[in-house]
Amino acid sequence: MIIDPNTFERFNAVLTGVIVPRPIAFVSTVSPTGEVNLAPYSFFNAVSYKNVMFSSSRHVGNKSKDTLRNIEETGEFVINIVVDPIAEAMNKTAAEFPEGEDEFGIAGLTHATSQIVKAPRVAESPVNIECKLDQIVQIGSGNHEHGLVIGSILLMHVSDDIIDGHRIDQDKLMATGRMAGNMYCRTNDRYDMVRPVYDPATGTAAQR
Repeated sequence: MIIDPNTFERFNAVLTGVIVPRPIAFVSTVSPTGEVNLAPYSFFNAVSYKNVMFSSSRHVGNKSKDTLRNIEETGEFVINIVVDPIAEAMNKTAAEFPEGEDEFGIAGLTHATSQIVKAPRVAESPVNIECKLDQIVQIGSGNHEHGLVIGSILLMHVSDDIIDGHRIDQDKLMATGRMAGNMYCRTNDRYDMVRPVYDPATGTAAQR
């Protein structure tokens, strides 16, 4: 099957069904007047060793997205990593609530004070990344406009019980992955592959 994204009905379902699993950014922000917002985004990843990015739609119905607006107005945000113990709480915040609603309370999650930015961290998440806005890249227009948010990492909070030196214990992290539709996945089924090293003497690459 050849699929044209401009004509294929519900192409978004196909796209999100093949780019899997996706990590989830649980983004906390605060407005200039102090209203806190918390929302999940699965178009999320690291783009360098000091930068992260996620994409947000500009509008939902006749309402602008609080997360994107707050970041534009304050230049700050926190990415909280979604893990299995808080996955259901995260899902509760996915609804489009009225402006000014604090999703922390709706999800039963706790505000934790950030060290640099004003937006609170999710205390129940084992990893919180304080970020400063680097740039927002506009994608699309009109009803299909998105903002690609690129942030510089200012500080990372990591729970002591999931880190040993510079290694994260994946069994203890229990990161949650986003699949298609209503599907999510756990990341406890893993395997190792050693990266090969090229040997100029033989012209081949082998695992060492």
